[in-house]
Order: sequence, then structure tokens, then C-alpha cells
Amino acid sequence: MSRYEFKMPKLGESITEAAIITWFKNVGDTIEEDEMLLEVATDKVDSEVPSTVSGIIEEILYEANAVIKIGEPLAIIKIDGEVKNTKKETNKKLEKKSSEKAKTLKKPKPNPVTTSNQFSVSNSNAFFSPLIIKIAKEHHISFEELARIPATGNEGRLRKSDVFQYIEEGRPYKFAQPVAQQDPTAYRIPQLKFDKGKGKVIEMDRMRQMIADHMVYSKHTSPHVTAYVEADLTNMVNWRNANKVAFQDKYGERLTFTPLFVEAVAKAVKDFPNINASVDGKNIIVKEDVNIGMATALPSGNLIVPVVKNADTKDLKTLAENVNELANKARENNLKADDIQGSTFTISNVGTFGSVMGTPIINQPEVAILALGIIKKRPEVITTEKGDEIAIRSMMYLSLSFDHRVVDGFLGGSFVRRVADYFEQFDMDRKI
Repeated sequence: MSRYEFKMPKLGESITEAAIITWFKNVGDTIEEDEMLLEVATDKVDSEVPSTVSGIIEEILYEANAVIKIGEPLAIIKIDGEVKNTKKETNKKLEKKSSEKAKTLKKPKPNPVTTSNQFSVSNSNAFFSPLIIKIAKEHHISFEELARIPATGNEGRLRKSDVFQYIEEGRPYKFAQPVAQQDPTAYRIPQLKFDKGKGKVIEMDRMRQMIADHMVYSKHTSPHVTAYVEADLTNMVNWRNANKVAFQDKYGERLTFTPLFVEAVAKAVKDFPNINASVDGKNIIVKEDVNIGMATALPSGNLIVPVVKNADTKDLKTLAENVNELANKARENNLKADDIQGSTFTISNVGTFGSVMGTPIINQPEVAILALGIIKKRPEVITTEKGDEIAIRSMMYLSLSFDHRVVDGFLGGSFVRRVADYFEQFDMDRKI
């Protein structure tokens, strides 16, 4: 009989650690290969992790809420050829033995979401969460230096985005000395005290806190500008209504508007590749792949962005398959880490909720995001062979928020206009 170290598996590109949510097995339990052992959480996705061997759980090295590096041992499993037939008496002995070991479990690292412990700085009124402390230790930032970082959080709290921005700027206050007298003409963020009122207090869940941090970071990092255009989707709407039943009969997939939108956006991205980029310091990285993210609401009400990879290379059938699969996974909370990674441009269909238009916040590290409003019938003046006439048309507002550091008005306006052109020029004679 040998002891097998079960380690935190790789959960996707760029993911270096994950938090344990819950263990499905206890010490002394028998587990089969591919049977779910625990559930972990990464940046946005909760994933169930199966065991890679059959055996008996001898030791659990970390408790729930611990944040563990990828590749670090999580549990010890006893394995041999007779593990599956182990008798109850053997299990009881193992439980007794392991219960003594459980007392010496490693203490979990503080979870940045669930913990309420806070630390204060002796010469400041600032408070730092365990996540901020963890980041500071990794970058050798003292409490005194932390106190000098401008904070954008609620009630002057320091957010992780504030720290990362400060590090990116080269830590300008690393050796700063106290200033005896401030310039009376300098702008200072007012320390306002608001009456937040009384009512039911709802604590943000882990995902909502990460969304909040991401949104604040995006607005703090990218100077947002939004351009609007209006598109006539009558041809697209009529074609889709006429072909959706035949499409499902032929391919076994629902034909929603989303794959049609993704197809048109991917074509426009190919026409204007600089919109498919990210910023790295003073460099602009223009991406080779066209991966379209779709902002999607989860059953909890939180937002997530599953990604259609290489959308520019796929036909409508494949796009419909990808979109439907990702949408179903989102509704069932089954999205994996790889499903939400690698996006290079994001669309947000705010029309799904009845909104006429929206001003979306850029999904970092991208440089633009497109919001699609509701498709609404209304009378419009159109030009025909007989001259100007009033007709009922299916209209939509498109709004593109872009990062004005690297996307100017010409590029942003031209891109969103091109998307609208592809919508309006939809081929009514297209075959499915």
C-alpha cells in the first residue's frame, strides 16, 4: 500500500491558485477514480475536482476557504489493488487514526472574500483586508507604504486594483516622506460622510465582490468614451424568423440572434484589427485570435463572460452550437475556467433585459466593448424606388465604449458603424 499526494490541478491558463469551497469526502472515506473529491473557486468559476486515483482518504491537508497554489498537495490518498474492497473495520481504524492527524491540519490562508479580519496602520486611519496584506507581502510593501497609496474603495478602503495600479506606476511613494504643508490649491478627494440609510443588509458574495473590483479597476484604468449608432435589422429579423425552425430541424440547434451578432462583430473586428487589442504599459498588443466574449447573467444575478473562441473562423452552425452550449453552461453554473478565458472583444446584449441602449464598462484588459440594445419596431423614413416612404422597421441602438488611450474617435466610430452595416446588409437569400 502506498501514499499518493493529490495535488491542486491546473484549472486553466494564467490561473495560479484556487480557493477550496468544500470537500465532498472526509478522512477515512473510500473514493473511486473520477469521483468528485472537492469543489474549488478561481477568479469567477467554481469547479468540481475529481480524484485521479482510487483509494482511501488518509489525510486532508487544507480546510475549506484555504487559498492553494496550483500543484500544491491537497490530500493524501492510500492506494493499492485492494482499496476498493476495504472492509468497514479498516475504514474505522483509518478514521480514528486520521482524526488525530486532523488536529494538526495546516491553518488555511485567509480567504479574501469570506474573512472579516482586518488590520490597521498605527499612523493612519486606513484598514487593510487580508487580500491587500497578502499582495503587500508578495511585493514587499510595508504598512507605511500602503497607507500612502490613494484608495478608491468605499469609505476610503484600499482595493486590490489600487495596489496593482500603484505597482504598475512604479511605486512612486515608496520612499515618500511626510509633507508638512499641503498646497492649498491642490485638488484633494473630499472625505464625505453619506447617510447610507437603514434597511436589509445583504453581504456581497465572492463573485459580486470580484465584479465590483473589476468594474472599478476598469473605470480607473481606461478613460471611457462611448459612441452610438442606429441600425436597421429588418432583413436579419425577417430571415431569422423565416429560417429558425428549419435551422433547428437541420442542425438540432436553436437559432437565436446572438450567433448572428457574433458573426457580424467578428467580421468587423477583422476589418479593424486595432480594436482587438490590449494595453501593456506603453505597448499595444494587437491580438491574432478573434475571441468574442458574451456578457451573460447567471441565475444568481451576477455577470460572467463566456468566450466564443476563434469566432472569425466558424460558420453559423458552429457559432450557434458554441453560443447555445455556453449559455446552457452559464444557466446551470457549469462553466469551466477555460470557458471564460481568452476574450479579446466583448459584446453585451442589454436588449435582452428590455434596455434601449447601454453604456458598458470595458472588460479589462480589452480596449472596447459593444452593447446591443433591444430590437424594436417603429415607423422609419426609408428611400424606395418611389421616393421617401414611411415603413415599419426593426431598429436597434448600438453603443461602443472604448479606451481612449489607444482607440480614438475615428477607429471607435468606424468600427461600430461597420458592425451596423453588416447588420443592415444581411443577405435575405442566405441559405442555412
